[in-house]
Amino acid sequence: MNRECNVVCALSKRAVILQSSDMLAYNELQPVALHQSGSNNNNNNNNNNNNYNSNVGGSTAIASKASAPQNIIANAGLSYEDVLNDDFQFDMDGHDVMVFLHIQKTGGTSFGRHLVRDLDLKRPCECQRQRKRCYCFRPHRNENWLFSRYSTGWKCGLHADWTELTSCVDVELDKNEGETAKRRYFYISLLREPISRYMSEYRHVRRGATWKGSRHWCLGRQATAAELPPCYKEKNWLDVDLDQFAGCESNLAANRQTRMLADLALVGCYNKSSMPAHERDRVMLASAKRNLAAMAYFGLTEYQKMSQYIFEETFNLRFAIPFEQHNATISAAAVLNLRPDQRRRIEKLNSLDIELYTFAKNLLFQR
Repeated sequence: MNRECNVVCALSKRAVILQSSDMLAYNELQPVALHQSGSNNNNNNNNNNNNYNSNVGGSTAIASKASAPQNIIANAGLSYEDVLNDDFQFDMDGHDVMVFLHIQKTGGTSFGRHLVRDLDLKRPCECQRQRKRCYCFRPHRNENWLFSRYSTGWKCGLHADWTELTSCVDVELDKNEGETAKRRYFYISLLREPISRYMSEYRHVRRGATWKGSRHWCLGRQATAAELPPCYKEKNWLDVDLDQFAGCESNLAANRQTRMLADLALVGCYNKSSMPAHERDRVMLASAKRNLAAMAYFGLTEYQKMSQYIFEETFNLRFAIPFEQHNATISAAAVLNLRPDQRRRIEKLNSLDIELYTFAKNLLFQR
């Protein structure tokens, strides 16, 4: 068994204790304070911290609205090992909720459609023609058991990341359902081989995609223009060449998977001056590994059948159709056509994602 996976996969029943230098450093860290002028910002940060601490600590934490701030990983909720217990059941009649963390260009659109269209359920999701939204309600009441693009919409922002979702989902469901409830959350996600994913995002942006609706919310505020300066001046980055795309330092395509799975409060959110770059990278990667290991489920785009099998066995739910494996993608062909210097540059830009993906692959094979 891989030593790294041995270390990080040692999940206890009620808390995550990660026995490696990176993980111990992660455990000791507290969110980096963001210095904002004005009392309103401070109040917003305090309120958000309360929401954040009630949901943080893992993919299946039971929300606690009025609790005092806790150690940042004090309550990890149910671990993957707990999900495998003989008596575990995803309780669709209770207050269990799957939360799909959808990372761009990982096959999440197809997987999201599988969730709302192809699961064999007592009460199937109701999808209307010509509309992207489906109603995924519990068998005996109109409450959501799935929080995703195709069920609830982008309630926490376009392609909300771990930092945004863990501070937002509970509040949004309370609003939507008109009551406060203690829910168990089961975070699920997909990852993809980083160079292919990066090239797929490049091609998508080159066609005119922008994701301008993303909020980049962290500790009660959005990232500022100074923290995330735009890479282009026009309404989009249409026809951008690869060297320009890779040359923009604020381009979030680089190491996107690590950033979206990490707890950004630990590194000062999008304020890169809060700590040295090498320390920021180390903490962010350790956080992403920890959060991924604590998720009830994740899959890999390159291993569709295995990912489907693990999902079905984890939640005791079955898909009506098999997932399709598309190995011969246009992005894969584009990777093969990269110049050696371009390949090296993209690998360097995505070095954290490459390490995270290796970790995820080892963990998936164990599961």
